[in-house]
Amino acid sequence: MKIRLALLAAAATVAVSLPAHAHHSFAAEFDATKPVRLTGKITRVEWTNPHTYFYLDAVDAGGKITSWSIEGAGPGALSRRGWKRDDIKVGDSVVIDGYRAKDGSNLADGRLITLLPGGRTFYGGSPGDGGPGDNGTDQGAFKGTGLKP
Repeated sequence: MKIRLALLAAAATVAVSLPAHAHHSFAAEFDATKPVRLTGKITRVEWTNPHTYFYLDAVDAGGKITSWSIEGAGPGALSRRGWKRDDIKVGDSVVIDGYRAKDGSNLADGRLITLLPGGRTFYGGSPGDGGPGDNGTDQGAFKGTGLKP
């Protein structure tokens, strides 16, 4: 019995000490001086912790299509803001206001998501990440990038 208890305690210690899929600050990955507005169609949705991801085929002014990954807050934070899992689906048209990744890849932090048609908007930032619009609440205070559509 003592051996079984010791093995269980050792296994619990190892499990707790394994690196977790960590949440990062906005500044660790994204550049607040590089706002981006993307318009296009959703190609995939990952409603997972610690961040949701929306994949988008964005169309630029010249008609060129570029695939983007959009990082958002976790499902719990989005749910507290009124999002439902089926509010954004493959094929939906959206406008994403956010900020590019520091490494220049086609990854952006989605601070404001606007569903088209209709214009329903959601704050997509992670509460407490220190990024634009983060006021420590689930609702945030993000007003967009100021870019013209």
